[in-house]
Amino acid sequence: MCLAIPSKIININELMATVDVYGARRDISLMLMPEEVSTGDYVLVHAGFAIQKVSEEVAQEAHRLIREMALKLQEAEEMGEDF
Repeated sequence: MCLAIPSKIININELMATVDVYGARRDISLMLMPEEVSTGDYVLVHAGFAIQKVSEEVAQEAHRLIREMALKLQEAEEMGEDF
């Protein structure tokens, strides 16, 4: 299973962008984007490529769900459950 992480674009330089996700910044490619994006937009990033533009609301909900899953996994790990 693959997971695309919503990331906020903080800088664009031609077909490359710098994004912020959970306070970490990384450079990604915009080559696969089917539409124009701007600084401040949220995109789904997979394997170093932006693949889809999403609304801020969708990005925030995805971040909430990812945090929730991480907490559940941590709780299960602490209880000695295997996955």
